[in-house]
This record gives sequence, structure tokens and C-alpha cells, in this order.
Amino acid sequence: MRVAVIGASGHIGTYLIPRLVGAGHEVVAVSRGEREPYTPDPAWRRVTTVLADRDAEEADGTFGARIADLEADAVIDLICFTEESARRLATALTNRVRHFLHCGTIWVHGPRAGVTTTEDGPRRPLGEYGRQKAAIETYLLNRAHRDGFPATVIHPGHIVGPGWAPVNPAGNLNPAVFQTLADGDELALPNLGMETVHHVHADDVARLFMDALANPVAATGQAFHSVSPTALTLRGYAEAVAGRFGQEPRLTYLPWEQWRDTVPEEDARITYDHLAHSPNCSMDKALRLLGHRPRHTSLDAVAEAVDWLAQAGVITRGPRGATGPQVRTR
Repeated sequence: MRVAVIGASGHIGTYLIPRLVGAGHEVVAVSRGEREPYTPDPAWRRVTTVLADRDAEEADGTFGARIADLEADAVIDLICFTEESARRLATALTNRVRHFLHCGTIWVHGPRAGVTTTEDGPRRPLGEYGRQKAAIETYLLNRAHRDGFPATVIHPGHIVGPGWAPVNPAGNLNPAVFQTLADGDELALPNLGMETVHHVHADDVARLFMDALANPVAATGQAFHSVSPTALTLRGYAEAVAGRFGQEPRLTYLPWEQWRDTVPEEDARITYDHLAHSPNCSMDKALRLLGHRPRHTSLDAVAEAVDWLAQAGVITRGPRGATGPQVRTR
């Protein structure tokens, strides 16, 4: 099968492209060409690369036709963020593609309404990003059910992998939080540390796209979460990371109004977004319809990312003579 991947060199594409090549697909990787994949793989030598500036080409109305002219059997769109963008691309691909897979987000749900959120849970997105992704999902799935447009939507959680900083136990992206835990120093968490985050390894997201691609009858017209088997509370996450570093966790707790003043404004903004959502999503549907099981726990995925931070020198060795933070879980 000829498969075009839009946004091919990012988090998910780093793992998805080699998997597609390994499965025997003819792959066209569409990107701006501004960065290399996070992890090198010889499979990229067997890929046709197409350089495209999506924003510029959408502005002049040529992007959809450019993708349609690739004559792919399947198109995987990893970087669509507005309903208008999705509409234009889907219109251009109508009757030109056998399967269209869109990357969404668990942020379409907004605040968690129950203990575990399923794909048919309410859509109450909190911000513009979530609202646009929810609108895209509604449009694509309505098209699938109304006129047969072959759309599938995959909703990842907090994507994790070597090469970038993961969402940390304080609910933001500041790697200093991992350094604090590695050093055995005191870490303040907001509220009681009982809000949740839900990670997923980028390779597990790639695997779910592969499973959906291999099962078009079951996947078409459906949305699927892509998360690890279990969400983590901030407190439990911090305790586990400290333990991986061989430290006893030293955690304190502050009401949100006090805690936010102890961190940079951007860190507080990102943390609040995670606290407000506190996701805990189910993977039952992907298992039931596609036979998909994520291979990485949240801590497995975070361990790989934190090891990379240590190897890259973002996290330094602790002050007590430690050899450096290696938080491998297997």
C-alpha cells in the first residue's frame, strides 16, 4: 500500500515511518524538512520525502491538491489543528484515498467526568486547541457515517519518548523537576498531588496507527484513545520517579494559589491545563476492535525520556556522588 504521512519527522512519525516501511508499505513522508527524526533508522533511506510548508500552501489553496496528487492509498495526518484545514484536505481527498487517519488528542474531552473516560465520553474541551480537535473529529466522523469518507481518528495522551522532555510530576515540562527528585531534594506539588496525567510512548501511538491501517473495516468511522494502560497521579508519579533514582521522595503540598507563585508563569500555565483536565482514558475500545494493547506503561515511557535527558546533559549527576540519573524500569 502507498501511504503518505503528513508531519512525518515528529514524535509519532519517528516511530511510524520505520514501522510502515518494515510492514512493506511504499511510504511518502511529507514535512517541512526542518528537522531530522528524533531517533535515526535506516528505514528512512527507503522513503520518498516531499517537502511542503502546510501553512503557506493552505494559504494559497494548493495543499490539498498536492497531497491528493501523491496518489496514496492511505493518508495519515499528524499535524492538522483546525477544522478548516481538515475540511480542505478531506475535500481534496474525497474519492482519492482508501483510508484517512487523523491524529487528534484526549484534550477533546475536557475535564474528566468519571473515573475513566471512554471514547464516547462527553466533549467539553477547555481551550482552543481542544475545541478545534473536537470539531475536526466531529467533521471527519460525520463524513464517514454520512457519505463514506474513510476516516479514523486517533487521540493520543501525553506523548513521551527519547528526544524531548516529558510531562513531569508537577504537570509541566520543566526538566528541573526530575533533577530535584534525582537529588533527593524537596519537591512541592499543587493541591494534594492527586490530579492525574496520562502518558503514552510515541511508539505505542505509531503501533495504534498501524493497527488501524491494517483493519480498515473496524477502524473506519471510529475514534480511539492512545494512552498507556494506567494514568498516574502527580503524587504517585513523583514517588515512583524518586524511587527510580534511588531516593526517598520528599514531597510537600501547597494550595494552587500558593503553588503557582513558586514556579515560572509558563510552568504554572501548563500545570493548570493538566490539573484542569486530569485525564484517565480507557484503552478498551482499541483492544476490542483492533486487538491493540500498549506495550509501555507510563513509567516505562518516562524512563526512556529521562534517560535521554541525562545522556544529553539536561539532567546532571546529583550532588551526593551519584553516577547520574538512570531510571530504567526494565
